Amino acid sequence: MRLRHADGSTVHLGYCTNVHPAEDLTGILGQLDRYAVPVRRALDADLLGLGLWLAAPVAAELAADPALRRRLRAELTVRGLEVVTLNGFPYASFQAPVVKGAVYHPDWTTGDRLAYTLHLARVLADLLPDDAARGSVSTLPLAWREPWDADRAAAARRRLGELATGLSAVERETGRPIRVGFEPEPGCIVESTGQAGAVLSAMDTGRLGVCLDLAHLACAWEEPVEALARLESAGLPVVKVQVSAAVEAADPGDSAETLRRWVEPRFLHQTRAAGCASAADPADPAYAADDLDAALDARLPGPWRVHYHVPLHAPPEPPLTSTLPVLRAALAGLFAGPTAGCDHLDVETYTWGVLPAARRPRTDAELAAGIAAELAFARDELVAVGLAAPAGTGVGR
Repeated sequence: MRLRHADGSTVHLGYCTNVHPAEDLTGILGQLDRYAVPVRRALDADLLGLGLWLAAPVAAELAADPALRRRLRAELTVRGLEVVTLNGFPYASFQAPVVKGAVYHPDWTTGDRLAYTLHLARVLADLLPDDAARGSVSTLPLAWREPWDADRAAAARRRLGELATGLSAVERETGRPIRVGFEPEPGCIVESTGQAGAVLSAMDTGRLGVCLDLAHLACAWEEPVEALARLESAGLPVVKVQVSAAVEAADPGDSAETLRRWVEPRFLHQTRAAGCASAADPADPAYAADDLDAALDARLPGPWRVHYHVPLHAPPEPPLTSTLPVLRAALAGLFAGPTAGCDHLDVETYTWGVLPAARRPRTDAELAAGIAAELAFARDELVAVGLAAPAGTGVGR
């Protein structure tokens, strides 16, 4: 979906397809028909944006074959779908029965991560709509925090230099600029916007910046306006925003029984107590746990925020809440001013399949309806901070 900021710029809103398990081209095309097209129709939109997730093998296949890229673009166009951004955080097998810490491998110390990201950039350059100003790829914030030492830090810096060089080559060859956004996430080398400024500001910020996930921002207990100011001060552009909300427990002791129902085996659900915001290390075990069950066992002091993406329009059952106030404050900070703070937004709720049983979609149609409801919610939040849908798109009808 496309919206328009007061400065005249286009803001692209879509949903991230890492919620779907397909990892080859046939499967990806099938998921467009099962989910994306019904979502577009439910929204009565002529055009729907996707934050496409391509696993490493299919990304390499597409990058090597111009005819396959042309086919994928044609398949998107005929369905009323467009792609301006790719999710390059999970490398493969993101909807496997157990993912947990595997999602952080390979990391930015490796050539495999560099090659994957450049493959995505090459593919995206050919998928971009003709009128798109640029493309974006989101990626992990260097690596999980352990192990990490000076040698690994130096290796990552070299890879980022090679990444900027490779993105420059893609632009020379295709005429399409592609930027990569590093996504701060709890437990990683870059968890907060402060760490982003300290670790990433030496990058080529014309091509490299930050992907701001609003659930992660909330879990770090950051105030959105202050966080955005820190990124601006560090010279780090927000190249992409993931419009997401996390679980919040004001009193974890009273909520423990309910929180136990959210423990599940597929994904990490890093948990942060409010004290992490003032700690020297946001992963200090006095305020932080790497998964929800560990936080419950450790009885961290409250309140908590849990890295568990929840449907935007359907907050968890009381006494739990979601971090929608953080989302709203961040969108206002990004879009209520005279200039749009970012032009690529994804709704990224990849956890539909692991929600507590009573909240989990039972059919493809229920999942598509849920995604459409989230997108409508995100659209309405963006309209509330001043964006508008251009005439003729069907958005907002």
